[in-house]
Amino acid sequence: QVQLVESGGDLVRPGGSLRLSCAASGMIVSINVMGWYRQVPGKERELVADLTSGGTVNYGDSVKGRFTISRDDAKNTVFLQMNSLKPEDTALYYCYADTVETIPNAIYHDVWGQGILVAISS
Repeated sequence: QVQLVESGGDLVRPGGSLRLSCAASGMIVSINVMGWYRQVPGKERELVADLTSGGTVNYGDSVKGRFTISRDDAKNTVFLQMNSLKPEDTALYYCYADTVETIPNAIYHDVWGQGILVAISS
């Protein structure tokens, strides 16, 4: 099995920065897509950013220019650097991985972390 564990969530003031991390565990050979989604109560989960193993990046419109996604494939970890945070960035942030190849010859799709709270408030 594959598990994703997020860390780095916190309460920060508007204009501040946070760095989220998500580590994937299991007998992992490779991960195609790793990324982040977020959700607030009453709204659908939305893409924040994702990054393929080939380097293709997607950002949600509301975070372009403020957030940066990166990954360390040697450690099966994805990061989200969040700058210039706004109150509307407050949400549960979920780590996501797709097409995770493990030993022996298993492939997992749509793997989600438990979610971590990011709160922006003065």
